Amino acid sequence: MFIPNSTTIPVPTNSTPTPHTHKPLHSTVKFLTISGKLDEALQLIESHPITHRNLLTYETLLRACIAKKSLHHGQRLHAQLLRSRGRKGAHHNLLNNPALKSKLITLYSVCNRINLARLLFYDGGIETIPESVWVSMAIGYSRNGYSKDALSLYVDMLRFLRPGNFMFSVALKSCGELFIVGVGRGVHAQIVKSEEGPDQFVYNGLLKLYSECGYFEDVVRVFDEMPQRDIVSWNLLISGFAGRGQLFEAFDALRRMQVEGVGFDGFTLTAALPVCARINALSGGKEMHAQMVKSVIRPNVFALNSLMDMYAKCGVVDYARRIFDGMGRRRDLRSWNTMLNGYAIARRMEEGLKLFDEMLGSGFSPNTFTFDALLSGCSHMGLTTEGETLFHRMQTEFGISPSVEHYACLVDILGRAGRLKEALGVVKNMHEKPSGRIWGLLLNSCHIYGDLHLAETISKVLFEIEPKYVENYVLLLNIYENAGLWEGVTMVREMMEKHLKKEVGCSWIEIKNRFHTFVAGGDLELGSSEEYQKLWSEFKEAMRVVGYYNGPDYGVVLRDVNEEIKKAWICGHSERLAAMFGLIHAGSGIPLRITKNLRVCADCHSWMKTMSQVTGRVFVLRETKHFHHFEKGSCSCKDYW
Repeated sequence: MFIPNSTTIPVPTNSTPTPHTHKPLHSTVKFLTISGKLDEALQLIESHPITHRNLLTYETLLRACIAKKSLHHGQRLHAQLLRSRGRKGAHHNLLNNPALKSKLITLYSVCNRINLARLLFYDGGIETIPESVWVSMAIGYSRNGYSKDALSLYVDMLRFLRPGNFMFSVALKSCGELFIVGVGRGVHAQIVKSEEGPDQFVYNGLLKLYSECGYFEDVVRVFDEMPQRDIVSWNLLISGFAGRGQLFEAFDALRRMQVEGVGFDGFTLTAALPVCARINALSGGKEMHAQMVKSVIRPNVFALNSLMDMYAKCGVVDYARRIFDGMGRRRDLRSWNTMLNGYAIARRMEEGLKLFDEMLGSGFSPNTFTFDALLSGCSHMGLTTEGETLFHRMQTEFGISPSVEHYACLVDILGRAGRLKEALGVVKNMHEKPSGRIWGLLLNSCHIYGDLHLAETISKVLFEIEPKYVENYVLLLNIYENAGLWEGVTMVREMMEKHLKKEVGCSWIEIKNRFHTFVAGGDLELGSSEEYQKLWSEFKEAMRVVGYYNGPDYGVVLRDVNEEIKKAWICGHSERLAAMFGLIHAGSGIPLRITKNLRVCADCHSWMKTMSQVTGRVFVLRETKHFHHFEKGSCSCKDYW
């Protein structure tokens, strides 16, 4: 039998009872606990005879102890209940009451005294313990990270009682934390057979179990079977899709959630805003922002940073800056880094470098992510001096050792400036082994400046590191083409045909809250539609007049391919199909926002510039990492990308 000693639960000394007040004892105790005067409440009850204390009074006091996580006061109450054992009368055996025993177990578990909770649970045997006490003990185990013990308790309970939804929820949570989906399926089967039927908590527990264990098909199946879904259900579905890279499905779930009128919380923002950022879903991100503004709950810094990141990655860095400015003193280091990265993506590093100075003046110390953004922005804008200076300051002034990503940016900065030998020297003197990306950036610089000898040397190393990465072969192929070395072209083509499969270009555009996806050369329906043909005929002559067809750059299209095939192949690039679709179906004057999974080729870049000139429309194209804003025949990158 568990009887705490005086060192565990202090037993108060006898005190002289005070005269009874005219108010009932319970009412006074309740008033004192609500007022936060737990000490006075306990002193009052200890001053009254045991016969005047009842179940309701002890429940009120224990609830207050749990709320305050007051172990000391709870132990005093436990000691009183222990002293009442053995006395005659129903009110003298209150410790046997399931409600009080459950609350004491809960108190010990919230105070991280799970051993005391366990001793109390097993005191007197478990054969007659009611379900509420089993549940309290299981929750206590779970709360303290003892998932295996909680699950064992669930199995023990099956010998005496049929579990209810509370116990099912704890068991499912434990299975998820232990990643034992097989046992979880067994619990699921028992839930199906139970007379009570699963409630919302059990359904959400099933969703979380299958999601954590990687069985997302089961997540979707359970979700579809649910009679009703709450915000937790939708959050689990959205985060599950996002975690698997099914971004469009995640965005569709967000839309369905909004249609059903379900609100959102911080978890929704955490799951959904990165999805909007990754697929360039500006409209969805704006809607979440609008809901956030309408909400009575003040968004925390994490939510604001996520919102800022979404706007930056959707190409509207000025919106991100408004949020940043509105944060004031609430900004943390991630806020500054997010805004700097936004300027880097938008190729607005003059503002980015100015913001960096403001950051230092505000007392923030940069970290490795700060310089990821700064150096990346410099490399993509050709800011050679600024990039070199930042790389040096990072080490000498701020004591940050360069990462592989930092070296990659420096190599790109030097290589794009034509300083290939210096870039190669940086690669050879790196503290870490150069990555395939670094060698690839150097090979790209060889392509820009036509350094065939260095390109051949680099490609041998690169093909060993990344033998399956097709873009490296394409770069070497183009270098041979530009040099007129057709034997080299043939050799690289044969290597590609034997071992590689080029990633298919894919672009998408959002129109009227729906995404439309296009694959390079694959959308025959669009290409043969009357609207498309009519529109294309109208633009062809206009583009010829401004010089586009005087000599397009076929880029990676091989020179021994028939001229008409080259033109047809290039005209079928996915970003062009998306742009033409947008011109047909989007309202006039609306910027056409297109996202592509690969880097835009030189000819499509020229095509977009020309189209913006002849149509008077703005095209916003996001490729792998950066944006191109095409307007009036010019691009924001100034043809440097």
